[in-house]
Amino acid sequence: MKLQKVLDLRHELGTSGLVALALLAGALIFMALVVQPLQEKNRHLQSTLARLQPSAPAGNAGEKLGELYQYLGKSEQTTDWLAKLYAIGKATGVELKSASYKSEQTGRLERYQILLPLTGSYAQMRDFLKRALTEIPVLSLDQITLKRESRRDDAVQAELRLTLHMVKQ
Repeated sequence: MKLQKVLDLRHELGTSGLVALALLAGALIFMALVVQPLQEKNRHLQSTLARLQPSAPAGNAGEKLGELYQYLGKSEQTTDWLAKLYAIGKATGVELKSASYKSEQTGRLERYQILLPLTGSYAQMRDFLKRALTEIPVLSLDQITLKRESRRDDAVQAELRLTLHMVKQ
């Protein structure tokens, strides 16, 4: 008897009605298996973000500037950072060529701009930059130019424009 009712319903709905029911069932399954878990993950991430954000408003500009000066006020000298940069180059296998340096001073901040040509594989360059920017906290990458002589050549020639940001002692 139930089978007869299902067959009659199928006949009454027709092809387009059955397709509509199949689409509705697919949408419900998609919502249950994809949308709801993503919404739950979103709620979890928002609660985590709310816990990690500071509850007190940030200080005024003077306090922020003081924090910046404190962060950049490392005890290492420029020559120490350059030696560390050279050691990172040696450790990662890139060929460091002679670099040019330029010093600028603005108020209490000193900037040492370094134009550094080097040669190595793309992976070596990435490793060099990753380590240099991690191990030298006052270093920034301002520009990078990559060049390869031919497609078959594994060696990449790069020109890096780096800046050491330091507080004048």
